[in-house]
Amino acid sequence: MNRITTLFGIQYPIIQAGMIWCAGWELASAVSNAGGLGLIGAGSMTPDVLRNQIQKCKGATNKPFGVNVPLIYVQTDEVIEIIIDEKVPVVFTSAGNPGKYTAHLKSHGIIVVHVIANLKFALKAVEAGVDAIVAEGFEAGGHNGIEETTTMALIPMIREKVHIPLIAAGGIAGGPQMLAAFALGADAVQIGSLFVSSFESSAHPAFKQAIIDASDGSTSLMLKQLVSVRLLKNPFYEQVKNAEQSGATVEELKTLLGKGRAKRGMFEGDLVDGELEIGQVSNIIHKIKSVNDIFETLIAEYNLAKQNHLPEIL
Repeated sequence: MNRITTLFGIQYPIIQAGMIWCAGWELASAVSNAGGLGLIGAGSMTPDVLRNQIQKCKGATNKPFGVNVPLIYVQTDEVIEIIIDEKVPVVFTSAGNPGKYTAHLKSHGIIVVHVIANLKFALKAVEAGVDAIVAEGFEAGGHNGIEETTTMALIPMIREKVHIPLIAAGGIAGGPQMLAAFALGADAVQIGSLFVSSFESSAHPAFKQAIIDASDGSTSLMLKQLVSVRLLKNPFYEQVKNAEQSGATVEELKTLLGKGRAKRGMFEGDLVDGELEIGQVSNIIHKIKSVNDIFETLIAEYNLAKQNHLPEIL
């Protein structure tokens, strides 16, 4: 038991990231049933769809689960009220001001966690009264910080200044990386890319295969003028790269991105014109697995690394 497993009432300090178009009730319930904390990704759902997903997740697990809510969306007020009405026990907020909803959620007995990528917003999250924070390094997929601070640099920096429970995210897809995160001061890890490639993920099979096929240098952080995001390189990525190198304005980039680009790529499997959000760690994901197999591997690798991979240097 540690502070995170105690806070959430889970067996293992492993949290599944609430990735848009990939994190539905099937994935969230499977992770929770395996002993971690599963999250439904509300960022790609209308309020009605989210309510249905929460209800299905309740029917598939009697373990704690949560919802990830990006605060940049216009329907956030309605989403928050659905979460309260459905008595979801945990909410992860991201991409916005944690002060806006934290007190309201906590007044209904909901545990609140906020995702940050730098020290400034970590301190703001603590000030807002969150129960824990996720510190997400530059390696992570999806929306990311523009500072490009790696997980290895970010976690000890946050740990030095922040004393509430800390969850490490970005570049974690194996037991040795989990061990490193704990050594750096984290109380738990949040894993995205590895779960995107699972059988239970709602990502399109073509996108999952693209993750398996990824290699060193297959991703890059782009669109910093809008909301920075790590993308798998494909023809759409090349369009973005060329536009940015040509000095495209914010409005021109918005026009290029358009609407539904992430859905087209990750959910519908358009590997040419779709936006494919995934982390650097995709280059060591070599097989599509079930959530149960992922947990078994993570735990076995962690225990082996803890036992055998710590050399005596003094």
